[in-house]
Amino acid sequence: MTTLRIGSGYDIHRFGAERPLRLGGVEFAGERGLVGHSDADPVLHAITDALLGAAALGDIGVHFPPDDPRFLDADSRLLLGEAVRRVHDAGFSVVNIDVTVVAERPRISASVEQMRRSIAGVLGIAVEQVSVKGKSNEGLDAVGRGEAIAAWAVALLERPPG
Repeated sequence: MTTLRIGSGYDIHRFGAERPLRLGGVEFAGERGLVGHSDADPVLHAITDALLGAAALGDIGVHFPPDDPRFLDADSRLLLGEAVRRVHDAGFSVVNIDVTVVAERPRISASVEQMRRSIAGVLGIAVEQVSVKGKSNEGLDAVGRGEAIAAWAVALLERPPG
């Protein structure tokens, strides 16, 4: 019988870094960057946690500690790629990813397809297996005040019998 596993991930980063804003591996020109040890891409970090969680492999901080200088300003696409390799090594494949980006700015609607292609490319899956949605926090909390961007992700993995 095929084993199915669901994992969830969450990440949030505040604005304030002097670097490009990246969401889902896509650069948003003209937007101020997010603060974080790596490139601070909350979309890819949430997906990484969802994948690792579904495979019961811990979380992003276990695999890529925020105090490790090797990961300073690291491209989160590389971290996600390494996480999916570990998920594959554990015998799982990715069935689908669903991500919700919560931000007052930028509006992501014009970049959703590019984000889906970026994520699918890193994971080695079809674009149809990746969903990206944008939501507002309606002025509530740090995200709603435009001080941060958060992302929620869900991953479904499968492992064939045997």
